[in-house]
Amino acid sequence: MSELRRYRRRPDQYVVAVPLRLDTDGFIYRKWGAKQQCKPGDWLVDDGGDIHTVDADVFTATYRQIHRGAYVKCTPVWAEVAPEAGSVLTKEGRTSYNRGDVVVFNNEDGTDGYAMTAERFNSRYEPDQ
Repeated sequence: MSELRRYRRRPDQYVVAVPLRLDTDGFIYRKWGAKQQCKPGDWLVDDGGDIHTVDADVFTATYRQIHRGAYVKCTPVWAEVAPEAGSVLTKEGRTSYNRGDVVVFNNEDGTDGYAMTAERFNSRYEPDQ
């Protein structure tokens, strides 16, 4: 892949989220071309209609509340355009991506990754100067 570059979520691009505080062992669902799983305490996130779960520790470390139920990602991400189709292992499962999609990592060392279309990425993130 290409070189990872640093980005920040645009401040007006918030998510709606709630912690999964139910009497459950978690659940399995299908998304991004594979089975995903969540655990008690993980977060159920609505990112502009893209509904998914986020690991509890990751959510707490990377998002801050702006008002009840609304959160903004407050830490940088590192991203690169995928030169070919593939997949990335996430904390919830595996995410498939196509050539030209963006592979995003919460950590500079290329760990804790996920993927999204270039259009979605560019509407939500900007270069972090």
